[in-house]
Amino acid sequence: VFDGMKCRKDAMLEVSPNSEGAASMTVSEWIAYVDQRVWGPGMLVLLMGTGVFLTLRTRFLPWRNLGWALKSVLGRDSRAKAGGAGDVSPFSALMTTLAATIGTGNIVGVATALVAGGPGALVWMEISALFGLSSKCAECLLAVKYRQRDAGGEMRGGPMYTMCAALRWKRLGGALAFLFALFTVLASLGMGDMAQANSIAGALADSFSVPARTTGVAVALLALVVILGGIRRIAGVCSVVVPLMAVLYLLAGTAVLLGHLSALPGAVAEMFRLAFSPAAAAGGAAGTMTASALNAARWGIARGCFSHEAGMGSAAIPAASAATDSPARQGYVNMTGVFFDTTVICTVTGLCICASGVLGTADASGGQVNGVALTALAFKTVLGPLGGLLVSLGIVLFAFSTILGWEFCGETAFAFLFGRRAIPLYRILFALAAFLGATQSLEVVWNLSDIFNALMAVPNLISLLLLSGTAARELEAFQPEIRRGRRLRQRRAACPCRHVRDRVQVRLPIRMGNGGIREFFSGGVAFFQFDGKIKYGKNFKQRT
Repeated sequence: VFDGMKCRKDAMLEVSPNSEGAASMTVSEWIAYVDQRVWGPGMLVLLMGTGVFLTLRTRFLPWRNLGWALKSVLGRDSRAKAGGAGDVSPFSALMTTLAATIGTGNIVGVATALVAGGPGALVWMEISALFGLSSKCAECLLAVKYRQRDAGGEMRGGPMYTMCAALRWKRLGGALAFLFALFTVLASLGMGDMAQANSIAGALADSFSVPARTTGVAVALLALVVILGGIRRIAGVCSVVVPLMAVLYLLAGTAVLLGHLSALPGAVAEMFRLAFSPAAAAGGAAGTMTASALNAARWGIARGCFSHEAGMGSAAIPAASAATDSPARQGYVNMTGVFFDTTVICTVTGLCICASGVLGTADASGGQVNGVALTALAFKTVLGPLGGLLVSLGIVLFAFSTILGWEFCGETAFAFLFGRRAIPLYRILFALAAFLGATQSLEVVWNLSDIFNALMAVPNLISLLLLSGTAARELEAFQPEIRRGRRLRQRRAACPCRHVRDRVQVRLPIRMGNGGIREFFSGGVAFFQFDGKIKYGKNFKQRT
């Protein structure tokens, strides 16, 4: 079962509707049974298959340009609103997307995958992320290409707008858009709101003995204050909270890995062995348990897809708000969310668990330690009690950022269904749901949210397959821009003093020694040609 869900084993029995077992199942058990079927092999094949197809259809461009995309995200240009229509900077749009995807799954979900599928599941999570790059790039690219401004002047976009505008069969596009928007609203209130508030309440109650009602009121009020400011305030908060929480968690994880540095190579080797071995027993640094390659692949792909959400369509909604001059450019920027979410954060969590040797540890009842308790146990092996507190703090920050990111996704879908005037109603419902989620038991909500997430993905994946040609053409048309930028960087690196080309806003006096400037300005672009020796003064490079 997925993150934190505590369903009885008989709820997962494979029974037919006419069997005696099915007749005696409760409503919650039926929901758990449907959840298991929806997230079965068929859904995983559809998610991974779409990623593989898009990777081939785009001629591996997302893979080939991942380095360029990472440099673009970490550069200053991504933080500026320049070069196109939009409400927030490309970096802020990415942070809002990461706020929705980086959540408790990065802490709880990885531990669940390792317990159920063995250490090899982490390798399959990375494989799912590799093909998820293409899915996320394509869905975000299409969202930017077919976005539109609403009556209030805000940029709106996402798979539902893409389906209505791009698909030739308008009735099919309208039907898919309605289903996607409906399931997005339901998933945002469940998985994106109530379940996350419940995780925050549980973490604060366990670590600091904070009452659930107090947590519920605080989360609801804080979320309401942020979401009333719209996408600009949400993106602004996420641009601060997401990098902060990621750096804090990664520093703690790095400390744990350094504490088990001698065991790390053996743990990595064991992970790869179990990922492709038909049946093998894990031992040594990786922990003590029995696993198989098939089980590792099933759980690794499931948790990977559930973590980075590539193909589900949620990431495309914040991406449509970015101020960018090219759909392909923002597609590449948002694509890096898969890398940061799964390849970086999930990998650190998994390596900490495997290298510390806590995998397979039994609890007081004789069962295996699982979920957040397993991750906290791994951190405590090096950091002591502070490790458990850091994991709890990570749960709180990750879950709260997920609430903010999912609110915007649900709000956009709600406005698509009922119009812009209905947005205040959704915001009030969202705040109330956060309070209820913090104070109630949510086993059924977790299962229902799982189902809604899967149902979101189906229309989005159909749309991606039908519009794969459009995405491939956009990426191919943007390729000369990437080549031009690479050539410019190579020239700068090879001879930075002879040919410098950059945007300038003001004329700055530069004192030269034993040389001179032949040509200074040309069409708003600075071309410097230096002769003789250059005497580098203080802050010369910054001034040029």
